Amino acid sequence: MADTLTFQALQLANEQRNAYGLRYNDYARYRKHCANRTHRLRSTLKLTHGKGREFKKLPPVRLEGIKDGYLQLLLFEAERAWTYSQELSQLAAAPASKDKASAIRKNATSRFRKAVNWATQLLSHCQALHAAGRLPASNLIQATVYTLILNGRFLRYRYNFENALAQLCVARSLLDELASHASTSRDQALAITFADEISPEIRYCAHELGSAKAYDVDAIVAETASAHKNELVDGYDKLLVEVAQENAGGAAEDRKKLKPLLWEDEAVPIRNPELVDVLLKVQEAEEKLHTVSEGKPVEPLEDTGKKKSKVGRSHKSKQDVAAYDAILLALSDAEGVARKLVEAQQVSSGSSTAPAGTRDLQFVYAFVVYQLLARRIQRDLLLISTLLHQSQTSSHRSGEVSISKASASKQQVDSRLFPAVVKLLDTIIQSLTQMRALSIVDDSPDLATAVDARISFSKARRCQYLAKAYTASKKYAEAVALMQRATIHIRELQSALSLLPSPSEDPISTSELPFYALESNSISQLQEQVDAESSKCKKDWFSYNGGDASGTVDRSTYKKPLFFDIALNYAELNMDRLTERAGKKIAAPAPAIVAPVPQRAPSGPTETKSVASRAKVEEIQRPMTPEPSAAPTKGGLSSLLGGWWGRK
Repeated sequence: MADTLTFQALQLANEQRNAYGLRYNDYARYRKHCANRTHRLRSTLKLTHGKGREFKKLPPVRLEGIKDGYLQLLLFEAERAWTYSQELSQLAAAPASKDKASAIRKNATSRFRKAVNWATQLLSHCQALHAAGRLPASNLIQATVYTLILNGRFLRYRYNFENALAQLCVARSLLDELASHASTSRDQALAITFADEISPEIRYCAHELGSAKAYDVDAIVAETASAHKNELVDGYDKLLVEVAQENAGGAAEDRKKLKPLLWEDEAVPIRNPELVDVLLKVQEAEEKLHTVSEGKPVEPLEDTGKKKSKVGRSHKSKQDVAAYDAILLALSDAEGVARKLVEAQQVSSGSSTAPAGTRDLQFVYAFVVYQLLARRIQRDLLLISTLLHQSQTSSHRSGEVSISKASASKQQVDSRLFPAVVKLLDTIIQSLTQMRALSIVDDSPDLATAVDARISFSKARRCQYLAKAYTASKKYAEAVALMQRATIHIRELQSALSLLPSPSEDPISTSELPFYALESNSISQLQEQVDAESSKCKKDWFSYNGGDASGTVDRSTYKKPLFFDIALNYAELNMDRLTERAGKKIAAPAPAIVAPVPQRAPSGPTETKSVASRAKVEEIQRPMTPEPSAAPTKGGLSSLLGGWWGRK
């Protein structure tokens, strides 16, 4: 018995169209690719028509000798003819071809008819192979759907809307069955992709036939397909039963199924096979991350096992970072694929092919970018916690050795630690800012407020660690200014959190991906740390150079206690008493020297003394001023007016 073949017509056509120009409606490129592919297949299968001008007819192909390559040859011949018809239709619609438009359309019609003939030959061979047991039922259904789509489009092109509607509706019903019975998410997305492509054509045909509910594609398909499915497809019900049995599924198929993606408790539809492939890699990377995170917890530091515990914590951190790197790599690929699909949709049609009321490619792209930014923030937060833990561990171990070595190790860690933490916080702020600009975040007010709160929290932490870096460099003025800026960001954070309904209804903490936990105790703890570090920074600044912002004063050579800087300005201390209490010997006091008392020189008209010269004299003894004599006074009017009447 001959070997069983595997030929998926829809999958092969979809891959070739997207890879060779048809994603952007470049029919000329795709036609050249199909021509080259048919020539190579004919050479490989030895089905050439001879050399030169002499045409040699090929002998009929036996059923036993049909291979996978021969089915591919028929498919590419049909694709080549169909692409050429589309290229000619575009050329006929161009203004430059107005004079010969009818001839070009006639040529396009003949090429389209040729494509239908090639597809019909492909379907007949697939039916014969399926009857012989060499082709699965799912492959036969794919070939049937491909032929029905081509035939329906050809009939629509010839304005035969009734027959075209029947062909397209039966194809759509088969695609729905393939999607419902698909064993993998990729096969399901492939069927959904072709169903989305022909849904607008079904709506157009129903509208041309005068249907009042042409917008309801599903109802039209259910009504029309049930009436024509047995006429157009031989053994329709039997094929569906065989497909259900083939796709029963197992452990291998379950691994290829994509878990449902949710956004605000609603499913995110993935309707493209390329996206399914990259998102399956993301799913595998997330499972590895859960496996690593659910490992054994690291034991605390003990006297007997410090080195072993530290090695375990470091190894676990490396595993977590490696798991996040794998997720970020897969999400970056998914973001690139989603971006290409969105760009192709904008270039080709400018409108979405997804059903009305469902989330389109723009939404899926924004969702993938959100996941990428969330995982990047998680990785940066993990790196920050790891750096801080390692710095605390190293400072603890160095403190047990000696005080001098601990201080030197602390300065060395600080010079590398704080700039690294600030750099990671810069990356977190950048990721949060990009997340805030996404459409899915902007459309949700609570989520936008939660992201704004985390931006303010990250900015406050950045100012805190940047101030620590400035403090280590003895730049206290910059550090105090940064602490004040951190206080402002904390106020912005509290204002943003007040806009949320309640702390328990934080959209990020209660979502499917809680990537940045923000609790009330962490905010209050940050506020306390900023206040304490700001006060300490001000004290260190005053001790360093007295609060001089220019930095020109340097008191590193002599550092006086802070108490004496203030107290001596207001009180005079007994230094002898302090020296005696300190246990130092007090020198004997020298004999007092009595200064001679200077005699007052007689005053003359030529002798003058300035105020400054008199101030330099320490002590001048002058004769006492005589008291006036106590003469008896006369009372009455004569004593008052004696100056007027004269004295006796």
